[in-house]
Amino acid sequence: MIYTSRIQKAIRLSTKTHEIDQKQKRKGKDIPYITHPLTVGLILARTGATEDLVIAGILHDTIEDSTPENKVTKEMITDIFGQNVSDLVLSVTEQNKSLSWEERKSEALEHIKTFSRESLLLKSADIIANTSEIIDDHEKEGEQTFERFNATKEKILQNYLLTITAIIKNWSESPLADDLRYVARKLQSIGSFMSQYPAKMIEYSDYNEDMPINCSVCNWEGTPKSSNWIDTDSHDGLSVSCPNCEKMLLVASYPLIKS
Repeated sequence: MIYTSRIQKAIRLSTKTHEIDQKQKRKGKDIPYITHPLTVGLILARTGATEDLVIAGILHDTIEDSTPENKVTKEMITDIFGQNVSDLVLSVTEQNKSLSWEERKSEALEHIKTFSRESLLLKSADIIANTSEIIDDHEKEGEQTFERFNATKEKILQNYLLTITAIIKNWSESPLADDLRYVARKLQSIGSFMSQYPAKMIEYSDYNEDMPINCSVCNWEGTPKSSNWIDTDSHDGLSVSCPNCEKMLLVASYPLIKS
């Protein structure tokens, strides 16, 4: 069977946790929260993920968001769905809500280094679902989109971009890598990062395709050659952009030709 009893149980538990127990909404919106974990599960199913991973996607916020009166625990998920599912859910669950926003996001970013490929795929689907919603909201509402969050627009966007780079660095051939790069480029275009992090300007004589460069926005590191994102169409010089978020990193000016 494709629509198995285990997946049905996961949908029921997630619906109870997010909708029945608390009528949880998407942040600052009148949209049921349950739409998010179901979207994550759908994204994972589209990658051909295992049943365990699809179930983890559906349940990925249940431990973190369940109410004290109806707490969902790792042990509960293990009893119903098995150790692998509970381990996956726990891997993307914030462990200490008492920390500041910055501390929690920094801790989560560091944790990605230890992720299995299944956890990387789960985190990727979560990011794609969240950021696609932000991108869509921004197209409709503009800057008002970010008023509902607990951090500034730039911090929110950069945290997503740093996380995307960390995932791609760990697994560049992930089936969701292209989707991650797509949303990263959209997020970078929404942010005002060029003024904050202007491209490095050099003379063409100092340019080398193997010179080290890095993106201050998403933390990608490499060389012009490895970026594979070199624009030579301008008569004034060539430019190199980040392969993940598409921010311009380097401009090498051609020498002036005296008439």
